[in-house]
Amino acid sequence: MGINHKRLQDKIHRVIFGTDTKAGQLFDVLLLIAIVVSVSLVLLESIVELRERYTYVFYYLEWFFSLLFLIEYVLRIYSHPKSWKYIFSFWGMIDLLAVLPVFVLFLSPNMQYLFSIRLVRLMRMFRIMKLGQHFLAAQHLSRALRASSYKISVFILGLLTLVIILGSFMYVVEEGKNGFQSIPLSVYWAIITITTVGYGDIVPQTDMGKFIASFIMLLGYGIIAVPTGIITAEIAKENESNFNTCPRCQFMSKDSTPNYCSRCGHDLCAHEHQYPLFED
Repeated sequence: MGINHKRLQDKIHRVIFGTDTKAGQLFDVLLLIAIVVSVSLVLLESIVELRERYTYVFYYLEWFFSLLFLIEYVLRIYSHPKSWKYIFSFWGMIDLLAVLPVFVLFLSPNMQYLFSIRLVRLMRMFRIMKLGQHFLAAQHLSRALRASSYKISVFILGLLTLVIILGSFMYVVEEGKNGFQSIPLSVYWAIITITTVGYGDIVPQTDMGKFIASFIMLLGYGIIAVPTGIITAEIAKENESNFNTCPRCQFMSKDSTPNYCSRCGHDLCAHEHQYPLFED
């Protein structure tokens, strides 16, 4: 009995987790199709005419795909040799996102539009199609974002301080009129103005208010470029750190452990103590 149970687990594991077998590849393709169809149904259901005409069709199809993904998630846990490791892994959390809306649906039927979160499972295409280099690029971007997080936080804190000051100043200038009835509303106006969104629901009427608004608009163009520059600089540093520079010709190579320079043929190993290839 134990042997049959183990064989069943192995067989399900090869189909669900395997990408080198025909059965595993077919399963992954069908899974991706199911994800696309289920998300497409959510998008179509948001159209009033279609929702009113095909109410029951959408309802039953939603439950069909919900149960389908729930069964698939249970089988993944069942067949994985280390279930808890899978549950808390990256792919396990991604698969869990497809199941969570099922339980949310019990709380409120109007929450079915959260099913669109299943689209994140299309990330499995990278694994199925062996696009590992895309994950490597994503890791580089992630490291650059983490490295720039402190600078971005300081920037946002400074920007928040600025809009509070400008909003308070506009509240005083407009004397609590023309939509500036409170400081929070004035801060809201300062945010949409400095980000160049400009909804136009609040407009200053005084000459001084218009002058300040013009100044904030011009200031906004410069402020928008700041986070972009910070992240771009970190990405450039990240890219440079992946290159090894030849001490003779300064040629940069992506080879992680080069013995000779691919341009000039310089022996890099002979000078590795004089010219370190990697920096701490």
